Amino acid sequence: MLDTLSMYFAFPFVRYALIVGVLIALCSSLLGVTLVLKRFSFIGDGLSHVAFGAIAIASVLNLSNNMLLVLPITILCAILLLRTGQSAVIQGDAAVAMISVGALAVGYLLMNLFSTSANLSGDVCSTLFGSTSILTLTKTEVWLSGILSVIVVAVFVLFYNKIFAVTFDEAFAKAAGTPVSVYNLLIAVIIAVIIVLAMNLVGSLLISALVIFPALSAMRVYKSFRAVTVCSAVLSVVCALLGILVSILAGTPVGSTIVAVDIAAFGLFALLGRFSRQ
Repeated sequence: MLDTLSMYFAFPFVRYALIVGVLIALCSSLLGVTLVLKRFSFIGDGLSHVAFGAIAIASVLNLSNNMLLVLPITILCAILLLRTGQSAVIQGDAAVAMISVGALAVGYLLMNLFSTSANLSGDVCSTLFGSTSILTLTKTEVWLSGILSVIVVAVFVLFYNKIFAVTFDEAFAKAAGTPVSVYNLLIAVIIAVIIVLAMNLVGSLLISALVIFPALSAMRVYKSFRAVTVCSAVLSVVCALLGILVSILAGTPVGSTIVAVDIAAFGLFALLGRFSRQ
């Protein structure tokens, strides 16, 4: 097994996949704790479907770099989702469902009407559940993922105290003079960036697992916000590394393998949490 891994690591595309996978896992886990505590976990699911629709539009327009279109559209929908969810007419969960289903349906419709591929079903399945595109990353895409990941981590660290306050008690944070709407908007934009980065790794239907499972696993054992966040980040990176390595060795889909490792980790942490309370 070690000889096989050494042989694979000699190829640049495998090293690129590991680097991007680790960066995406780290970024995904940081905001996962906040989303779980704010009971807004499905915003990742909704935005991932928006990204699928944007990819369909980029495919129709034959754009060589679809991120130039997917990232702005996903960020715009994150802002729209936040504003709509705060209105009295359409509540948060209804807004997520509306945008999620609408984007998914429009994206699939466009891919059918303007298909340029002989294997439409394969393209749709790869986009939804991940594909081997994580193993065909270019150096430019790796640099772009690295820069965006550094920005996400830097923003989270710089505004950690404000994000903590907004997560636990918006009313108190607002009374203390914190611009709650601005930080909610910041969280939504960061999540949108993470969703776009994770599309190549796990596919649009599995992104929520990458965001939520590490946070839920850490919460089984730890109780403080800082401890849960650190544990979630470490666990997410370890699961991503194991998932990619198993995928390479066993020839399984990258996204599904990473999620399967996350599920196993959740089961292990649930047992640890149960024993620690006894």
